[in-house]
Amino acid sequence: MKKSIWIFMLAFGLVVLSACNGNKVEELELPEMLDVQLEVPETVDVNEKIAMKAIVTQGEEKVADANEVEFEIWEDGKKEESSMIEAKNNDDGTYEAETTFEHDGVFTVQVHVTARGLHTMPKKEVTVGTGAAHEEDHEEGHDDHDHGQHADGFGMHFMEPENIKAEKEAAFTVHLQNEETPLEKARVRFEIWNDDISEKHDWVDAEEVSPGEYTTKHIFKEPGTYSVQIHVTNDDGLHEHEEHEIEVKN
Repeated sequence: MKKSIWIFMLAFGLVVLSACNGNKVEELELPEMLDVQLEVPETVDVNEKIAMKAIVTQGEEKVADANEVEFEIWEDGKKEESSMIEAKNNDDGTYEAETTFEHDGVFTVQVHVTARGLHTMPKKEVTVGTGAAHEEDHEEGHDDHDHGQHADGFGMHFMEPENIKAEKEAAFTVHLQNEETPLEKARVRFEIWNDDISEKHDWVDAEEVSPGEYTTKHIFKEPGTYSVQIHVTNDDGLHEHEEHEIEVKN
């Protein structure tokens, strides 16, 4: 009888211990998301030098150790001609750069921040001078989406690999965002081709390795200039794409 009681008490103790451990697991908190405040003027004059500033925090902490902070700038309807400017780290959670605009128009400034395994890319619109170029484009029925522009709230950042060599594995990474939050559970495919080498287009599926971050690998058999088009779809009807050119060397 005493032996049965001891067995019961031992079993009960194991159940309680297991429950306690389970509660500890549930109490583990996920890392807080990055918060990026982008500061750029809404209106500027032509050839006026302006400051672009990103204030990066995670919860109450200032993030002074970001892996990458870049400002991407493009004129309305000309996303494929965007330029990237690397930001200076002020070591206090702020990152800054300067730029000028050479003519009237409406431009987008988007900051790409990669830090602590997370990525975010808020953007703002800047009107330069009279903004006449923007108005003329719309009067002529210019279709932004067909030229690399995306639906409102959607953002894509392709981290182009450097020093790609033929017969060597190259890693492709793209960060996706919707309404300034990582876009999860999307279907991402890389379409890769070089018409000078072959009429065949290679299709490579990417895997989501962290919220909004998709990666894959590909081996180029020959050197040359390749086109890479990123296709993004999901179950909510999203269908976006963006094309890039990359150089493959011997």
